[in-house]
Amino acid sequence: MRYSALTQRIVGAGSAAWNIHYRALALREQGRDVLLLTVGDPDFDTPGPVVQAAIDSLLAGDTHYSDVRGNLALRSCIARCHRQRSGQVVDAEHVVVLPGAQCAVFSVAQCLVGPGDEVLVAEPMYVTYEGVIGACGATVVPVPVRAERGFCVDPLDVAARIGPRTRAMLLNSPNNPSGASLSLDDWQALARLCLEHDLWLICDEVYSDLLYEGQHLSPGSLPRMGERTATINSLSKSHAMSGWRIGWVIAPPVLAGHLGNLALCMLYGLPEFIQNAAVVALSSDLPELLLMRQEYRRRRDLVCSMLQECPGLQPVRPDGGMFVLVDIRRTGLGAQAFADGLLEGHGVSVLAGDAFGPSVVGHVRIALVLDCQQLAEACRRIARFTAQLPVQ
Repeated sequence: MRYSALTQRIVGAGSAAWNIHYRALALREQGRDVLLLTVGDPDFDTPGPVVQAAIDSLLAGDTHYSDVRGNLALRSCIARCHRQRSGQVVDAEHVVVLPGAQCAVFSVAQCLVGPGDEVLVAEPMYVTYEGVIGACGATVVPVPVRAERGFCVDPLDVAARIGPRTRAMLLNSPNNPSGASLSLDDWQALARLCLEHDLWLICDEVYSDLLYEGQHLSPGSLPRMGERTATINSLSKSHAMSGWRIGWVIAPPVLAGHLGNLALCMLYGLPEFIQNAAVVALSSDLPELLLMRQEYRRRRDLVCSMLQECPGLQPVRPDGGMFVLVDIRRTGLGAQAFADGLLEGHGVSVLAGDAFGPSVVGHVRIALVLDCQQLAEACRRIARFTAQLPVQ
């Protein structure tokens, strides 16, 4: 039987990176003591008032079709929160609600780029970006980053890669996996490039609420950038709602209209009870949010401190997010071999950085998704594994 060419375009080089996670799950099912640090799924429960709002909505009968762009109450709430936080003037007509940031990135790409187009993406990049852009028939043009610049993309490197087929930039700040956050100066320089070359900016801000150093800037708030920026966010990380599948795009009204048409063809609306719960999540003063952010920061500090003491390892202290990159090149092993040996011999699963691009070859990514006690045990196991290696 024949399949469409799409099936090949959506298989990015990084997709195989997840294999180690499934192997770790299989080992756990066999009774092995395995600490899973591969996937960025928060270990916290969704705040109680949000859960109760969904229950109340279900009991009230909110189980029918909804507005394909998202119900007005939620879109208005998202617009208000974004406006208060960033200063960008937006309203409900700028917002389209989708099932998670992953679907939002995919939908925006479908509406902005096509065959023959190029999209500049800063390394290290989330492993699905290549498949998302490939699904459109477009091509990812990676922009390498350097450790001495804190793994933040240099606007000069971006400028050097702009060509006649460049249609957009796709940037993630704070970045997954590095946790690097772009400065105001960098955003302003990147905005000038977008204006000079008539480019779209797709900005993935899913970790913006988990920023520990500095202040987040949403580039759509910069002069003349609102009309060419698609800002993507979700509740998955900030509110521990990864399984609820609720995300959104803030975009110029014309693009929002196209996204609504795509949602009509693809989704036909999100469950109303989930949207009603999302309104509560965004509009309530939830003390759990601050507690989660403080706990992630403690976990980051713990992992960086413990692994800093391990010969051959160099943790990269992130500005934000829920991951820590660790440079393991002095161990003499490649990242995948390191991850394989750590899992098989010591029961800790981490992700090889190679999947995120050449800029982080020789690094592994640790997800901060276990409590401090378990993370400390994971670090001790990593130290024991590293002690067996001929550190250079």
